Amino acid sequence: MKPAFMKPGLVLASLFAVTAGVLACYPYARAPGKPATPAAAPAEAAAHRIAAAHPKIEVVFVLDTTSSMGGLIQGAKENIWSIASSMAQAQPTPELHMGLVAFRDRGDDYVTKVIDLSTDLDSMYSTLMEFGPAGGGDGPESVNQALYDAVHRISWSRDPDSYKAIFLVGDAPPHMDYPDDVKYPETLKAAAARGIVVNTIQAGNDPSARQTFERIAALEQGRYFQVGQQGDALAVATPFDEKIAALSREVDATRLYFGDAEAQRKAESKIAATEKVHAEGSVASRARRAVFNAAPAGNANLAGKNELVDAVTSGRVDLATLDTDELPPALREANAGERQRLVQESADKRAQLQAQIAELGKERSAFIAEDLKRKHKDSASSFDDKLYSTIKEQAGKKGLFYDAAAAH
Repeated sequence: MKPAFMKPGLVLASLFAVTAGVLACYPYARAPGKPATPAAAPAEAAAHRIAAAHPKIEVVFVLDTTSSMGGLIQGAKENIWSIASSMAQAQPTPELHMGLVAFRDRGDDYVTKVIDLSTDLDSMYSTLMEFGPAGGGDGPESVNQALYDAVHRISWSRDPDSYKAIFLVGDAPPHMDYPDDVKYPETLKAAAARGIVVNTIQAGNDPSARQTFERIAALEQGRYFQVGQQGDALAVATPFDEKIAALSREVDATRLYFGDAEAQRKAESKIAATEKVHAEGSVASRARRAVFNAAPAGNANLAGKNELVDAVTSGRVDLATLDTDELPPALREANAGERQRLVQESADKRAQLQAQIAELGKERSAFIAEDLKRKHKDSASSFDDKLYSTIKEQAGKKGLFYDAAAAH
């Protein structure tokens, strides 16, 4: 199967806003006696300040989902929120975008499945929960196709200051005998042109996989590391998890979505993804999600697009200017004063709940640290910590700095 060549998508809104802000910083030429054009319109200047204050982290996991990867896939499901929390600890607080390319091989149920970069980690996670190990079993896999799709079918931004990284996770080398494949050296050149660093994580000890994974990382100046076949992920359950998960569900219930029919449809999809997380995720994973959402970088995942409480309290939207059919159903029959009161009550409740989660999160982190110390576990050898240390090193080159230890 020869991959179709596709133009990468653009994160248009943020790109145009940043471009407008940068251009506005340069003085306009003017004839003598004519008034100067303002350096920047208020909205443009604000967009530029926001972009500068919240640098992007764009990370795509390219994950082998064949039968031999069962342990690591389960570990990813349990720890994706810890990974997100670790990435979000950077200063300045980053805008976190994550994506996924799942792959197997030709003749399996699928060759690749692509989940594009998004700040909506709930939707990505709900899709990740559907992946299980199957297929494979014949040595090499479609690594070439997976890397090609990660570079060409993902909507990477054009922001040169964004930290962009791919993490290839697998236990088998690529098929180099498919004549219609784009081989990984060519794909890595395209990644370099886009400012994407490619790292490799080998599960298990296959020597042919090691040789190729080390070469892939070296070609793109990335990092290679090896973990056990089960992934060596740390997943400590704590006595605080049940309470944190319950509080998180209450926080989710404070969300109110506005907009036209299309916006409301997207909001329903977001809510459905969240409900799936609550229904099918483990208590520990839901607690990790709650702690992430309560942090500044987690607000984009919690709220999603067109969330009314966040939009009104932040000043981005004037409630009085919305048409009735743009309002959430719960507010349509209320008068103007009642609408404002209901939104403020939701905002106050959310703030109180998130404060509780943050406090319990501190106790949870202390419990985990003590548990690891008591059991003499070396977190530095875990999948989580190796991933965190790689991101910490590489993101530092983009002006993002990490002081705290990785979360779990």
